[in-house]
Amino acid sequence: MLKEITAALFFGLAIWAYQATNPPPPKICGTPGGPPITAPRVKLRDGRHLAYKEQGVSRETAKSKIVYVHGFASTRHDTVSVANLSPEVVQELGLYFVSFDRPGYGESDPDPNRSPESIALDIEELADHLGLGSKFHVMGFSMGGQVVWGCLKYIPHRLAGATLIAPVVNYWWPGFPANLSTEAYYQQPPQDQWTLRVAHHAPWLTYWWNTQKWFPASAVAAQKPEVFSRQDLELLFMVTGGGKDNKPQAIMHPQTIQQGEFETLHRDMMVGFGKWKFDPMDLENPFPENEGSVHLWQGDEDKMVPPSLQRYIVQRLPWINFHEVSGSGHLFPFIPEICEAIIKSSVLGKN
Repeated sequence: MLKEITAALFFGLAIWAYQATNPPPPKICGTPGGPPITAPRVKLRDGRHLAYKEQGVSRETAKSKIVYVHGFASTRHDTVSVANLSPEVVQELGLYFVSFDRPGYGESDPDPNRSPESIALDIEELADHLGLGSKFHVMGFSMGGQVVWGCLKYIPHRLAGATLIAPVVNYWWPGFPANLSTEAYYQQPPQDQWTLRVAHHAPWLTYWWNTQKWFPASAVAAQKPEVFSRQDLELLFMVTGGGKDNKPQAIMHPQTIQQGEFETLHRDMMVGFGKWKFDPMDLENPFPENEGSVHLWQGDEDKMVPPSLQRYIVQRLPWINFHEVSGSGHLFPFIPEICEAIIKSSVLGKN
């Protein structure tokens, strides 16, 4: 009898372990039971589709063509820098923007092999499908800013310029002094420390960690108020008009995780904080003849991305134009005048 009970317990534990570490399959857009396809999409060489959205002047008349990369828990619709530009500036500078849903988000097919290299090559393919020419600008916010590092590594020959806006850092990049990255890491809420530790050291447990109920998971994923600065909360209140109890609320487009959280939020964590094949601090200047420029924008009160690590990166890479925004948190691109400054520095090469 004891053997039967023991066997049943082991069987039950095996089932639990399998379910805990194997997320449900994504509900892919356009498949039976999946969300509908409403956006224009391009088909990539591996058969996946990327959904995209065009804004600004036409491709044919554009003076500058910008590929915008959205951040964590966002979609192609969340182009904060684009949305805060005046039509006059767009016309004056001849700006064309294309934003796209990163794999798994919105209406883009998931990519179980997603990596910093694969997403850079996706951007190159998207640009070629749309006929953006031999060179184009890339601009990324937050986790999308992290994608720009991959572009600087893998497709630098295709770039007319690159802009990183509050780019997420990986605390395990080898170029960081251990004391600096450790200090910055422990500035994060304890629950985020554990979430990032799991994503880096035990990525196969990422789904379980983010869905278990015993311990709090990522405060950033849950969009808890404590991850935002005072200015961030004011900007959220301004943009959303206030939510429950007239308090500011975070923004998430309804399409963001419609195909499932694993291939969006969880995959972002595993890729962003996993083991990279390169260290951004080893990159060389992609514009040695000043034929383009790279810019990094960072708020000095950002609670999600430690400013100390950005300052160290630009010390190591002096060819990056660094813009530290005083009194700002993570959401400073929502401020129209800063948004305009970001765009102008990107396409005009101004400091």
